[in-house]
Amino acid sequence: MKMFTACELDMPRLLLAAPGSGSGKTMLTMGILAAFLRRGVRPFAFKCGPDYIDPMFHTRVLGMPAKNLDGYFTGVQTTRMLFGESCREQACDLAFIEGVMGYYDGAGLSTERGSSYELAQTLSAPVVLVVDAGGMGQSVLALVEGFLRHKTDSRIRGVIFNRMSEGVYETVAGKVRGLGVEPFGYVPKLSGMELKSRHLGLVTPEELSDLKGYADALAQAVERTVDLDGLLDLARTARPLVWEKKALPRLSQTLHISVARDEAFCFLYEDNLRYLREIGAKLMFFSPLRDERLPKPTDALLFPGGYPELYAKRLSGNTRMLGAVRKALEEGVYVLAECGGFLYLTRELFDPQGYGYPMVGWLSARAFWTEKLQRFGYVELVPKEEGTTVRGHEFHYYDTTDNGGDFTAKKPYRDVSWSCMHASLRGLAGFPHLYYYSSPDFLAGRLEAFILARQRAG
Repeated sequence: MKMFTACELDMPRLLLAAPGSGSGKTMLTMGILAAFLRRGVRPFAFKCGPDYIDPMFHTRVLGMPAKNLDGYFTGVQTTRMLFGESCREQACDLAFIEGVMGYYDGAGLSTERGSSYELAQTLSAPVVLVVDAGGMGQSVLALVEGFLRHKTDSRIRGVIFNRMSEGVYETVAGKVRGLGVEPFGYVPKLSGMELKSRHLGLVTPEELSDLKGYADALAQAVERTVDLDGLLDLARTARPLVWEKKALPRLSQTLHISVARDEAFCFLYEDNLRYLREIGAKLMFFSPLRDERLPKPTDALLFPGGYPELYAKRLSGNTRMLGAVRKALEEGVYVLAECGGFLYLTRELFDPQGYGYPMVGWLSARAFWTEKLQRFGYVELVPKEEGTTVRGHEFHYYDTTDNGGDFTAKKPYRDVSWSCMHASLRGLAGFPHLYYYSSPDFLAGRLEAFILARQRAG
């Protein structure tokens, strides 16, 4: 029996990278995406790495869901499949990928696994380096030359300078060509247009009063000083991409999964939803902030991460939804809860000011703000009883009085581990955010075990 299908896609593509975080990748990505739209080019956006918020901005600019691609979570074939299938489904003209951190930075200090560089290699994508030139003149040339020489095939084919004046650009542009790469322009300092941040990263798009106006202003700035035609020509040099699409496991019966999705629960990978549909689930969406009832029928609940602490009063005040969730769980509905969703299932959530709000209470733990980062980075989750491992990541300032102990979380490339997760035939809840395609049998196996147990119970 054939277990995979050979696929090929000829899609113009480009990866926007940077020497480090804070270089202006997200701002420039939004501006370039909006500028291409204004020209009648239909781009599709991807984000390298596990970040949730940057794809939200891409989604709002383009009006279609953006995706994450991560070499730590998935191997070459799965990464290419997720990229290629998404491009086909959206019928886009251009795939535009925003990098993560510094170009060569990966899942550990000594590896490029999960880096923008690795993703560029996997997708055979040409790379344009965004260099923050604030406070620099010709020193930017040394920086660019260093990134070009660090790897024999860096895949870096061009540079865009951020926070650079026209005069400095005219001075360095020719010398950049002398290094063997193309200068695709610059963006001057755009006062008042920096995106604000908070404890888990950038603010979300919903918190900007005029995101469309902001994106239009960025597009206008980019159109004045960035060579968009040159970027599109470079993207068209990418070779056709080939991959093998492997068959996923299928559930023995359809599960109706109700997914929490609103401002409080917004950290959700689009490809996790894709995975659930592919294994045979039917998805419905609801808002724990605004709705009073769960969708019908509901066989399972998915509570993703987000910012429940910012909406604790409203979540707690929606007693009908709290009661509906509690009743569904008591009646045997399966539950998946990650980070913020895990906090929602606890007995009480304390906001950063120390005020406690009653939550669902399915778990007896209390959740509290710690004022410092508790966990950060990739993890591999190993069940303490027999079972399949899965990969994910953690990033939270909160802690609880009971984080669970059914799994061991292991840091990659480091001898560090800890106990976590509440796991049973009824559900899986804890701080880690899971990436389902990292282990296709993991969640399908647990959901199938739930189906079989429910059938035996009658």
